Amino acid sequence: MRKSLKALAALLTYPTADMQQAAAEIGRAIGTEQAVPPRIRDRLAPLIAELATGDIYDLQERYVLLFDRTRSLSLHLFEHVHGESRDRGQAMIDLKALYEKNGLLISTPELPDFIPLFLEFLSTLPAAEAHELLDQPAHIFAALAERLRKRQSPYESVFRALVALAGSKPGADVVSALLQEPDADATDLAALDAAWEDEPVTFGPGAGDDCKDTLITRIRAGRRPAPGVQASAHRPVMPRR
Repeated sequence: MRKSLKALAALLTYPTADMQQAAAEIGRAIGTEQAVPPRIRDRLAPLIAELATGDIYDLQERYVLLFDRTRSLSLHLFEHVHGESRDRGQAMIDLKALYEKNGLLISTPELPDFIPLFLEFLSTLPAAEAHELLDQPAHIFAALAERLRKRQSPYESVFRALVALAGSKPGADVVSALLQEPDADATDLAALDAAWEDEPVTFGPGAGDDCKDTLITRIRAGRRPAPGVQASAHRPVMPRR
């Protein structure tokens, strides 16, 4: 699974000329390891072909529209769990500490919850630990895959592959809750402004769950553990499904 995780991480990074040159190698790594089921490997092929042969500026524009300008497609895991709540900052600190505890020092400007970085980290772990941690955000990957399917985007296949590698079916209730969140079109600037508008945070006594986003409320209402990374690599990085 290690090579597949690294390859999928590469597919989710901003397209560059170097990536175009490496696209065929990325595809071979996934095919050789055979951790991703054949039917999903077949669905990855069109994306890899596009990244290898497409116009680099078109590829970059598409990537920005999808993942940078569309909040519901954000490649930052905690965006889909914590939103703008206070929990997000602590979750970042805890995830970074988990990386460092396992010998991974972040040398890029990316936040710890950036999905390609998270996958790179998992690729350094023993298979059992990687599976356990990958399983926890599988519901997020499933929701992202569904949103990309609606857009007829070949990037859908990457998230289908991640769900398959996680090895267990995401909880339908949590995936449904995620899919009920606003999903603005990247070309609808007014909707995008509304989606990215900062949510007010209430501090002090009585703040309660008012500072939590809708998803957190739904997850806790379902009696799932509170979010956050704990000290051990064997403990949750985010809410279990």
